[in-house]
Amino acid sequence: MNYKSLKLNIPNLISLARMISIPFTVWLIMNGSMLAAFWVFVAAGFSDALDGYIAKRFDLRSEIGAFLDPIADKALLISVFITLGAAGHIEVWLVILVVFRDGLIVAGASVYQILFQNLTMHPLTISKVNTTFQFFLVMIVMGAAGFSIAAELFIQIAAYAVAVTSILSGTTYVIIWSRRAAAMEPGE
Repeated sequence: MNYKSLKLNIPNLISLARMISIPFTVWLIMNGSMLAAFWVFVAAGFSDALDGYIAKRFDLRSEIGAFLDPIADKALLISVFITLGAAGHIEVWLVILVVFRDGLIVAGASVYQILFQNLTMHPLTISKVNTTFQFFLVMIVMGAAGFSIAAELFIQIAAYAVAVTSILSGTTYVIIWSRRAAAMEPGE
């Protein structure tokens, strides 16, 4: 591990700012300020695209950034999903599914790292699609509530897209890690 992989650079600071926005976003939702929560969430989503662009464009990718960026995304999404579920804006079954999928991935990654000491972070395409659908669902829910727009059909479609991609993503990670683990175990 070298110094470049550990230093905090602009993309990493943007990811940290996204993490700092989480309690504020949750507070806004819990206080019924959905329009303000919507705009903070949109800014956080924009920051996710911005930090990735800056990291790639200016060759500022780092090992810490490879972990920090997805952690910031997941912490934001999970916090907002739980809060929107508690406030009755997202169905509880979907909140449970999303949280379970992320918990499963974190637990699987942790066990894999403990056993084999060589975990690398490479998000799958289906996982990126799932995260995108999660962001869209949250934006639709908060935007509809904040702007007083009826969007039940769009919310329902987005919710099912999140559910399907959550199941596919979680299952794919379990299969991949199981195959890798089986390939690394010594033969009997």
